[in-house]
Amino acid sequence: MSRPAARLLLGLLPLALLGCAGATANVPVVAGRLVPDPAASDATILHVLQRLTYGPRPGDVARVKTIGLAAWLERQLDPAGLDDAAVEGSLGALPTLTMSIADLQREYPRLGAETQRKLASGDMSPREMREQYPPERRPARIVAELQAARMLRAVASERQLQEVMVDFWFNHFNVFAAKGEVRWYLTAYERDVIRPHALGRFPDLLRATARHPAMLFYLDNWLSTRPGFTPRGGPNAGRPAGLNENYARELMELHTLGVDGGYTQADVTEVARAFTGWTIDRPRQDARFVFRPARHDLGDKHVLGRSIRAGGERDGDEVLDLLAAHPATARFIAGKLVRRFVADEPPPALVERVAAAYRDTGGDVRAMLRVVFASPEFRAPAAAGAKIKKPSEFVASAVRAVGATTDARGALALARAAAEIGEGFYEAAPPTGYPDRAEAWVNPGTLLARMNFALSLAEGRVPGVRTDLGGLVSGADPGQPEVVLQRLLAALLHGRSSAETRAVLTAQLGLPEITRLTADDRGPANTDVAKLAALVLGSPEFQRR
Repeated sequence: MSRPAARLLLGLLPLALLGCAGATANVPVVAGRLVPDPAASDATILHVLQRLTYGPRPGDVARVKTIGLAAWLERQLDPAGLDDAAVEGSLGALPTLTMSIADLQREYPRLGAETQRKLASGDMSPREMREQYPPERRPARIVAELQAARMLRAVASERQLQEVMVDFWFNHFNVFAAKGEVRWYLTAYERDVIRPHALGRFPDLLRATARHPAMLFYLDNWLSTRPGFTPRGGPNAGRPAGLNENYARELMELHTLGVDGGYTQADVTEVARAFTGWTIDRPRQDARFVFRPARHDLGDKHVLGRSIRAGGERDGDEVLDLLAAHPATARFIAGKLVRRFVADEPPPALVERVAAAYRDTGGDVRAMLRVVFASPEFRAPAAAGAKIKKPSEFVASAVRAVGATTDARGALALARAAAEIGEGFYEAAPPTGYPDRAEAWVNPGTLLARMNFALSLAEGRVPGVRTDLGGLVSGADPGQPEVVLQRLLAALLHGRSSAETRAVLTAQLGLPEITRLTADDRGPANTDVAKLAALVLGSPEFQRR
């Protein structure tokens, strides 16, 4: 890291948790739709863009103002009506995205046991292994292409709210790519389960995750059987199986009721009994959900005070219906949505109103979001800049802020940059996924990593990402660093820079790394726009959304 960058970061670190003031306006809901607000200010629009997208691009505030804030919001809530052909065309460079589980298993096979033995014994050299098993045919490519696609969509998709919600729900229903067979299931899980339901109905999303092989494998429910069952075939043939409570516990604690949702350990056991027999057919081929009656516990179950009579597969369905309709689930989902869009500590009154929308609509995500976006809590001055960007949000927002463009190769480089800062897509091992609170992401190490990325981006050193800062400072005299700084503050922070941040940034303007002058030079400065832009991207205000 260059000296001015490190010096600036150390100067700004004490400011990193300070709020950024900003005023927003009301966008009321009438008859389930947002009422047009022709008087929406630039500050209002900026706040909405910071929360509902991966950050504003140059000109976005003006574009939203032209069509009206409420109309823009409604378009984002109905993403199918938005033309995303450019992004879809770029995604064509990632062939695994459209492949079935069976195709992925065939085209990107595991390293065979015999090959592993030969490598270990020295009978096969690493070079011979690479020739027989080239990197482009290995399973790692599946995850890499998914990571590239997520970042490409975050940076360039017109369907920004959908991308935000895909990220939200993937963390809510997290699965870990590095666990066993999950990497072959992951593409279909996001494509066929998370993405189609991201703005739909929560109960539908819940049911879809429960039956998908990615979730069945990740939380081990595919192994769960009635007591005393002994498999006749497969790798576990002849070994007694038994009840596995992993999915049942996370289903209630993380997916529906919440940790304080009123369930007991007895409920966990009963739910696990209800899902015995929910498993995966041919997990190393096409990997489809199947119900195996022979594995199922046929006894009656008692969940949250309700009796579920023995009915085979429908025992699990009844549990899902019960949990989806439970008031604790409405509050839990409402709380997480409010935390994502309003504040780390969700305002209780707003949570209750969003929970009421859940109950009134049967878990309609759009209806809940409309309540959030129209609320006084969302528009309150204290809400503006109150959330810290996760690493992926920081990376994508920086690319968007400077007006950079990327292809699939660049998107993978950006995804890896986010991973270096601490958030690798599909790499969260615990079922909780990645956190959405400031304390998880604000520390000296991660802020330094953010600054390193900002420097690489501004200086055009991210492969596949095309950055041209000229438009941000068009017309500014490079011989006047203070003028260049003011242009960058306006373009990248939209007037949200604090006096403290401006003072620290201004103090850097005389450094030779910024002026590109030595002590002996007498001519005007030749401002290093890239380094100065990186310093602005590293400011506390840019870390917030």
